[in-house]
Amino acid sequence: MRTIGRNSALILLGASLILALSLGIRHGFGLFLPPMSNEFGWGREVFAFAIALQNLIWGLTQPFTGALADRFGAKRMVMVGGVLYVVGLLLMGLADSPLSLSLSAGVLIGMGLSGTSFSVILGAVGRAVPPEKRSMAMGVAAAAGSFGQFVMLPGSLGLISWLGWSAALMALGLLVALIVPLASLLKDTPLPSSGQEQTLREALREAFAHSGFWLLALGFFVCGFQVVFIGVHLPAYLVDQHLPALVGTTVLALVGLFNIFGTYIAGILGGRISKPRLLTALYLARAVIIVAFISLPLTVWSAYAFGVAMGLLWLSTVPLTNGTVATLFGVRNLSMLGGIVFLFHQLGAFLGGWMGGYVYDRTGSYDLVWQIAVLLSLLAAALNWPVREQPVARLQNAELGR
Repeated sequence: MRTIGRNSALILLGASLILALSLGIRHGFGLFLPPMSNEFGWGREVFAFAIALQNLIWGLTQPFTGALADRFGAKRMVMVGGVLYVVGLLLMGLADSPLSLSLSAGVLIGMGLSGTSFSVILGAVGRAVPPEKRSMAMGVAAAAGSFGQFVMLPGSLGLISWLGWSAALMALGLLVALIVPLASLLKDTPLPSSGQEQTLREALREAFAHSGFWLLALGFFVCGFQVVFIGVHLPAYLVDQHLPALVGTTVLALVGLFNIFGTYIAGILGGRISKPRLLTALYLARAVIIVAFISLPLTVWSAYAFGVAMGLLWLSTVPLTNGTVATLFGVRNLSMLGGIVFLFHQLGAFLGGWMGGYVYDRTGSYDLVWQIAVLLSLLAAALNWPVREQPVARLQNAELGR
């Protein structure tokens, strides 16, 4: 961190801790599906819809929180998001109906995540470090979020076993409250205006006219579909296959553990190799891993192997996708433009989370959703391949004019 300066190092530290808390706790929501559904007699679709709504609200609000962070700094948005996240968890612990679950776990936590997760946090990191270190720094921050997933999954399961699901959610709310003071580390200063900066409308027009922007966004849709479907439904799927409940938790923990290495390596490679080409390879690898998982005989060890393999590819898309957006359009509007791309991720997340519950309740199986996840992987690989990692003409002309 010394090579990026003290202030940049503090921003990276704060970003890493905030992502570890925010994403770590969010990654374990699937553990609450069985106890809540069993207590209230809900089908799996009720809980799945609430988490799907969370991802949709997260995505819909992300461009706006990103734009505000670009203009006023990330610190304020993180503090507001942290408060909403805490309130959402506390009310989720009191939820006793589909409506109250959707409002707490869906709306409030979704809004909280939009202020405490990737687009806002990585936008601050992207502005804090020089371009040649940007992909690496984003990889470090994303890896910290992965470490949070690894730590918080067994922690959440332990709280559920010890306190019950309701009190466990309230305890997690108190933990998320740490995000508010941690926001003070994000001394993120928006880039000063030179008098010739783009307006928001100009920035949006430029991005919307660029084919690479839409290809990245559509590819990111697939990532959202896969990770939320797996994160929410994999524990229940493994129980359906007569494996102990602890196996599902362990698999998700392995995803978090190996995601640390995957996102860090992706960040390093993204500074040396074409990021769109890496994204293509990543989605093809996901397709192969899912096909192997659903085709081969399922055992405890094959489930663990799936967790390791998917973990290496889990959030590796994040530094690569956000890094490509930064390369194409610069960093002044990175949180907003990254937020729009992330909206597509969350539209996929909504579909993956909800469809898993919908298909299961009507067919008694997740087979169709697994098959869709494979086909979408192939589509995402094809979408990312033609993206050219080249700055727009505005940035090239500005560089020539220096």
